[in-house]
Amino acid sequence: MKLVKVLPIIVLFFAINSWAQNSVTEIKTKSGVKYITTSVDFPITGTYLFKGAEPTVELNGSGTGNYQLHEQPNRAIIWGLECDENGVLKFIKGFNSTAYVLWYQFTDSSENTPDGNWTSVEFSIHFNTSKMYIQGERVKDFGEPTSK
Repeated sequence: MKLVKVLPIIVLFFAINSWAQNSVTEIKTKSGVKYITTSVDFPITGTYLFKGAEPTVELNGSGTGNYQLHEQPNRAIIWGLECDENGVLKFIKGFNSTAYVLWYQFTDSSENTPDGNWTSVEFSIHFNTSKMYIQGERVKDFGEPTSK
């Protein structure tokens, strides 16, 4: 009788696991194989501005976006934050900040090579100012600054 009560729970568990989406992507870079994800429990999507204007970076939740280099046009990208093969983000914890590695690749490029031509830049979250930075220069606010 106990088996009849437990069996639906076991079946449900296996069904959920088999339909779960793998949010980790393996990429080939000049420095070897890396893993990236866009599955992040923080509002990192949006537009990042350089001194309030262009050049900009736009990150969409689908892992797409646009990246504009200085004095260059906006170009389409795919992106992700570096993680391990299980999807756990790799980061460096600082005082009131956390730094990640953001990998991106231009999708409109004929320069893409077998190693993917992926580029890595620093992505950091600064909790005391409620700001997120890409390359230390493109910034996006994510809420009210916290007081010390």
